[in-house]
Amino acid sequence: MFQSWQEHVRLNRQGLSRRGFVHAVSASALAAGTLSFRDVVTVRADDLRRQGRSMILLWMQGGPSQLETFDPKPGQENGGETKAIDTNVPGIQVAHAWTHVAKVADQLAIIRSMTNKEGQHDRATYQLHTGYIPSGSVKHPALGSNIAHEIATAEVDIPSVVAIGGPRGGMGFGGTSAGFLGVDYEPFQVADPSRLPDNVAVANGEGRYRRRLGLLGQIEQEFAQRGGEVVVDNHRRIYDKASKLVLSPKTKAFDLSDEPAALKQQYGSSSFGQGCLLARRLVEAGVTFVEVRHGNWDTHEDNFNNTTRLAGEVDPGFAALISDLKDRGLLETTLVAWMGEFGRTPRVNPRGGRDHYPRVFNAVLAGGGVKGGQVIGASSKDGTAVDHDPVSVPDLFCSICHSLGVDPAKENMSPLGRPMKIVDGGQVVNQLFG
Repeated sequence: MFQSWQEHVRLNRQGLSRRGFVHAVSASALAAGTLSFRDVVTVRADDLRRQGRSMILLWMQGGPSQLETFDPKPGQENGGETKAIDTNVPGIQVAHAWTHVAKVADQLAIIRSMTNKEGQHDRATYQLHTGYIPSGSVKHPALGSNIAHEIATAEVDIPSVVAIGGPRGGMGFGGTSAGFLGVDYEPFQVADPSRLPDNVAVANGEGRYRRRLGLLGQIEQEFAQRGGEVVVDNHRRIYDKASKLVLSPKTKAFDLSDEPAALKQQYGSSSFGQGCLLARRLVEAGVTFVEVRHGNWDTHEDNFNNTTRLAGEVDPGFAALISDLKDRGLLETTLVAWMGEFGRTPRVNPRGGRDHYPRVFNAVLAGGGVKGGQVIGASSKDGTAVDHDPVSVPDLFCSICHSLGVDPAKENMSPLGRPMKIVDGGQVVNQLFG
């Protein structure tokens, strides 16, 4: 028996969130027959869009070593040269090169029991971006595109999905894309965060630009009438997106020049650090999903020197992003995830490196309702296996969806007529939010 929404509010007034209110009203209206299920889903989606939820993925291309990041094993045979340092949370230690991140550990949930089977770069990268194993018949949408498809605000006239760093050509998510969701959710590429993206300025005035768009429209119309409707539709969508960006005052979100010098310094001088600063500006401007890429963590040789150098490039930006989002009141609605495609072998190879190791690795989440200052799961003493509370890739993706209010079981229809869930299997890691 459903309660009236007034009763539900009265019984929960000490802890009822806005989301809870929407649930209560929707359930009561559904029971009363005043709303259809489709109406309830629309209310829910619209509420999420108004909340301005977003996600920033810090992607460590190549597979970062868990022992040289957030699961060090000092004193163990496999621990190598890496030392552990204390964080601002008693009992939680991280590898010695992460001095800035150690100071914001109270905001982080460190998952030390990630486990998977894919140990090849391309396949694992694809899986850690889409939730699916690569298939020749279907191009699965990246999780970022799926999230934007569900909760991005249509009124925002800058791209809902942005990829910073990495390759060009619409393949910003480790070689993945929006897949069958279409061009509206393809990532907008930013190669260099320290300068404006190419071709976003209107040359020779807005009037001339609009006239040229009108001429293009006439040419496209003639082509469409001769059987090119699909090509023209996709082309128009791309141009509409580009035009909105070019003509929008929010384009200035891509310009870091007005940020205080002291804040820029906190983020660090590396391209990754400036990318983190740009990511903060973009979510502040209404972008739903931003990926900031850093590589190359594929440390088959000279692992200890290389990981120290790589951490030095990532550590300031990662920590500054968390602090900056928190100071601006954005961390509660912005989920930050740090991860790569797999971990590295606990045993050091003859070249002083660590090889691919998906059996156990780590990931870090912060913000978006995630409870900070905790460690989820553990690896064994020698680092070769998960000791307890394993977390699979689908589990991680379900947890990300939970944070953002997205239903991981939601189905979208593939071009082959097959319904595809946003996440195939898995369950929410409740400890992340407890």
